[in-house]
Amino acid sequence: MRVIGVMPAYNEATRIGQAIRACLPYLDRLVVVDDGSKDATYAVAQAVGDPKIVVLRHRINRDQGAALRTGSEAALRLGADIIVHIDADGQHDPAEIPKLVEPIITGKADAVLGSRFMGAEPQGMPLIRKWLLLAGRTFNTLALGIPRSVTDPQSGFRAYTAHAASKIAFTQNRKAHASEILRLVTRSGLRWQEVPIHVRYTADTLRKGNQTSDAFKIAWQLLLGAFTE
Repeated sequence: MRVIGVMPAYNEATRIGQAIRACLPYLDRLVVVDDGSKDATYAVAQAVGDPKIVVLRHRINRDQGAALRTGSEAALRLGADIIVHIDADGQHDPAEIPKLVEPIITGKADAVLGSRFMGAEPQGMPLIRKWLLLAGRTFNTLALGIPRSVTDPQSGFRAYTAHAASKIAFTQNRKAHASEILRLVTRSGLRWQEVPIHVRYTADTLRKGNQTSDAFKIAWQLLLGAFTE
């Protein structure tokens, strides 16, 4: 089965080269989407120079959800049987891609969601982030109808079949896309499951955004989307 990765990136020039190289042994192709970065992310990604890589670029910053949508559409055009979403900042471990796609390859699932809360303790995760994610899990259940059995409300490390990708028509451009994808997956009739993943936080990656304000923005975006359906 042809496994194609999708890596959204915004201002990741210092990390994206290493992130790309770490992914390539586990993928047939990799679509990198530079989401209107103000630094050299696009040039660094192109400079890796591996024929497995396709580097796309948004002229303006449209945010992570939009970049994932662009990348997923490109992966389908490239003939993906399985699409893997993975971050560009090095927090995810590419060596876990085989574990993520295994339930799909063996016919047990159509969509697989990585979870930081299934026994694999996140490395360097601040306590406040754990609390916010626990609150997000409750919000997802009460406000969006996502089953409580989904342990990670905002994981960006996931895999699904081409057929599943065509059914998961998410519209959120910003960080709320992660919960929207969960909502669509769990309501779609697709077979899904979570697998434990390891995530590594560093001082550099934790500087991206304000955790509390981001949580309120995500909740507001999701509520607006739910009430306008």
